[in-house]
Amino acid sequence: MGRTNRTRLFDDWAKHYDRSVESNDEFPFDGYAQVLDEITRISCARSGMTTLDLGIGTGNLAARFTKLGCSIWGIDFSSEMLARVGELLPQATLVQADLLEDWPFELQQRFDRIVSAYVFHEFDLPTKIKLLQRLAQHHLVSDGHIVIGDIAFPTVAAREEAHRRWAKQWDEDEYYWAADETMSACGKAGLHAQYSRLSSCGGVFVVRLLGSKGTVA
Repeated sequence: MGRTNRTRLFDDWAKHYDRSVESNDEFPFDGYAQVLDEITRISCARSGMTTLDLGIGTGNLAARFTKLGCSIWGIDFSSEMLARVGELLPQATLVQADLLEDWPFELQQRFDRIVSAYVFHEFDLPTKIKLLQRLAQHHLVSDGHIVIGDIAFPTVAAREEAHRRWAKQWDEDEYYWAADETMSACGKAGLHAQYSRLSSCGGVFVVRLLGSKGTVA
């Protein structure tokens, strides 16, 4: 499915997105609220920190960081999603843009925390890694980190088994994470990744830049 069609899909989904994810205790949103809570907890964000939410959607994740006193920046390619989050979080700075394209001037800065929920499965693994490198190198403060919650499995084999189990619900146009291949790819790209499994199909990754000696920067 092309990017234009994906944008239209999410524009249409904006009206009922919250109901569809919060009431779903099966694939692909099993543990949705738990994943968002873990992203918030593990980020160790504090009042006054700048937080960039990638694919901010209707603001379910960003609202948690707002309660911590963070300054929220959000990017999304869906105008309808941004309209919804604008009503929920009028104090947030919202930017309409595609994550994979050049970002506008106001996002050319570094953030204390970069977070995302249920977005990166839109991208294949090489694209995920390239985006993570870009974020870590150009948009993250030196002691910051990236925290991502998404549809994820511990291993490639576990993902294959899940594919068989949920064949009817599986979206063949999406690219669900496997922690083993992700951590290997991150290491080769100069990134350090940690993974926590939260539900049957949900997990959280913490990504940091590796220093010149192979230690976490």
